[in-house]
Amino acid sequence: MEKKIPLTIDGRAVQGRAGQTILEVARHSGIFIPTLCYMDRTTKVGACRVCVVEVEGARTLVASCCMPISPGMVVRTDTPKVQAAQRMVVELLWSSGDHNCLTCERNGSCELQDLVYRFQIEKPRFEITPPGHAKDLSNSMIQRDLNKCVLCGRCIRACNEIQVNEVLDFTRRGSRAKVGPAFETDYIDSDCFFCGECADACPVGAITLRPARFGGRPWETKKVRTTCTYCGVGCQMELNVHEDRIVSVTGNSAFGEPNLGSLCAKGRFGMDFVHHPDRLKKPLIRREKGGDLEEASWEEALDLVASRFKEIREKSGPDALAGLSSARCTNEENYLFQKFMRAGIGTNNVDHCARL
Repeated sequence: MEKKIPLTIDGRAVQGRAGQTILEVARHSGIFIPTLCYMDRTTKVGACRVCVVEVEGARTLVASCCMPISPGMVVRTDTPKVQAAQRMVVELLWSSGDHNCLTCERNGSCELQDLVYRFQIEKPRFEITPPGHAKDLSNSMIQRDLNKCVLCGRCIRACNEIQVNEVLDFTRRGSRAKVGPAFETDYIDSDCFFCGECADACPVGAITLRPARFGGRPWETKKVRTTCTYCGVGCQMELNVHEDRIVSVTGNSAFGEPNLGSLCAKGRFGMDFVHHPDRLKKPLIRREKGGDLEEASWEEALDLVASRFKEIREKSGPDALAGLSSARCTNEENYLFQKFMRAGIGTNNVDHCARL
């Protein structure tokens, strides 16, 4: 049985496991510690210092996301010294970028905005000086505005450690530091796969999804959990719906298996077919040879297919028929389809769009 490590956080006796950090134990115990650069399933870097706490016996404040617990540790998360340090960090981050919430797509779901409100900061005491980076509008899927970047590194770790695409990293140093592909190229000219994991990881409005631009504020959209239909993995995702239209698709790590919140380019950006004007919503049949396709009921369409299958099979044999299945069906549906073709029709002429 795993040995528990006792410690005290804000006067509460809590327990953790060996290797856990102060932040992990605090969250498990329902104790709030603000964070910005922390991200599950990635390396703990302690970059933003928003999560600093007091540890009895330590010379300075420590980053709770990186500090492992030890037996008898006494931690304080809400002292005036801690709050002053956290507030200072938030003010510096606010003043170092162009955080105009009026037109930002993350307004209402921005972690920096939430911290500004939590610490009741009316205006930073420092002059606001955006770095003046040009926006990356080189592609139709992801927009980058590095003037809003807080250099937390979450997009880098999401790209390199979760998706393992290894496209993003820090470039330059000091006050000129920025995030992007090698040689400071735009996304379209890089090796980016456009999975959008960086946009999901970004805590502010530095990386956003272009198709969602002006599609609806976060508080206006309804999140609908569904299963991606592009392959048989069964990735779980959230459709962000506004006025009966899909504004964007996002992952959610709370869903767990199989994708743990990650999505590919198809799953994240391939849902525009839902509202495409050419999308078929009813069966179409040609009632006369050479005539136009006309709307029909499902019963009429299926009866026509069955009669034509039977006619072709009786006239030319079962191998005159073939079936093409879809990767956007479930594994069970594809199994039933091939069973129907082999056992029902009597042919092995079955293929699948994912193999072609």
